[in-house]
Amino acid sequence: MRLQNKVTSGEWQVTGNSRAAILVTRHSALVTCSGFTMIEIALCLAIMGFALVAIIGVLPLGMNSQRDNREATVIGQDATVLLEAVRNAARGADYLTNNVYQIINSRYQYAGGVGSSSPITFNSGFLTNGANIVGVLSTPEFTDNNGVPQPFLPTDGYSNHIVAYVRSLSGLASEKPPQDNAIMVGNTFTYRVYCVNAAVAQWAVTPGFSQQLNNSLHELRMTFLWPQLPNGNVGAGRQTFRTSVAGRLAQDSTNGVLFYYSPQFFTNAP
Repeated sequence: MRLQNKVTSGEWQVTGNSRAAILVTRHSALVTCSGFTMIEIALCLAIMGFALVAIIGVLPLGMNSQRDNREATVIGQDATVLLEAVRNAARGADYLTNNVYQIINSRYQYAGGVGSSSPITFNSGFLTNGANIVGVLSTPEFTDNNGVPQPFLPTDGYSNHIVAYVRSLSGLASEKPPQDNAIMVGNTFTYRVYCVNAAVAQWAVTPGFSQQLNNSLHELRMTFLWPQLPNGNVGAGRQTFRTSVAGRLAQDSTNGVLFYYSPQFFTNAP
């Protein structure tokens, strides 16, 4: 078979004789292009493998950072609610019963300067309304044997250490009441709150002035520890929030274990 004219790339050429004509084509790329060798393909796969390993290694770090940021945001929002509820002796805060499920006062009783442990546990049977929860969280750091708040550790009295176990107030809506699925409730982000109501210690030449400041000015500190783990331990999250409360911290006359701030009342020391 003989081509009558030179065949160029992408063109059709008629060849043959008068009895039979044949269409043929010729593309220069079919002649000049070449493929990858097995060695080149292996090198490409190795480079891609190294890149994927690096990406997979960074992915858990990004997910952990996202989780830590989300938990810190929840803690900041919940801290605002709990601080304001305690410092203002909030009324009608019954929504707290859905979140605060246990409070432990790991207190020590001192007699003649010698202390002995006498803890009190408040479970759901006592934490039935917001007033009880706020009242327990407002327990002063030091009290005498009659429950009267003291600015310093008394020789005969109590040292109170209040720890509340709380399911997050903010967060996913699917975890909030009226959710009654035990699995969902159990997986809710949970933390501990160490609550301290300490009188601001003031030393003055005039004893009455010092006593008035001790009784009328307090520092409220809440230390959040998170997350609460299923084995009873807590994670590495730590953050403390504090505020000053001007007003009297008084014991509830009907229930000696409850205390409330009275921002509108101050002690008039002699």
